[in-house]
Amino acid sequence: MATVLSVSGSPSASSRTGRLLRHLDERLAAQGHRVIPLDVRTIPAAALLGADFRHPAIVEAAELFARADGVVVATPVYKASYSGVLKALLDLLPQYALTGKTVLPLATGGSTAHVLAIDYALRPVLNSMGAAHIVQGWFTLDKDITAHEDGSVTVAPAAIEALAQVVDQFSAALGRTPHLAAAS
Repeated sequence: MATVLSVSGSPSASSRTGRLLRHLDERLAAQGHRVIPLDVRTIPAAALLGADFRHPAIVEAAELFARADGVVVATPVYKASYSGVLKALLDLLPQYALTGKTVLPLATGGSTAHVLAIDYALRPVLNSMGAAHIVQGWFTLDKDITAHEDGSVTVAPAAIEALAQVVDQFSAALGRTPHLAAAS
């Protein structure tokens, strides 16, 4: 099937956003996709904040984006927008790093007041980077995600049902993107 780059834009190693994303990665892998996780927080801060385009970690991240057929971007919402570490990485990627790719934007946050952060903050950036198709994203409330000490996560039934639907739509859309159809 397709290669999916799964990008966690959380600055925290124990974030609900990251754990939720890795849980969803399992669903994509079960559907036959090759999933490559990328936690932006593991990229050296000096490279991100110093805009070191030639740093090996930045070069590697750009190569992962280039090789992916689809990209899942998950971020916690801070101050009505996506995370700063995610912004720093997106700024260092080539202008059209998402050209020909199907993208699924996901966000987590403490209040439904931030539900539009996907459409008003994240989607315009993804679009400007040339995404071929940005599927319907999803916002999940922090209260619907329970992180366990063993690294696993439990998601409230209504939230997991909605997330499963958007992940399945993303998976289906991967087979319809122009670059994949041309490769067949």
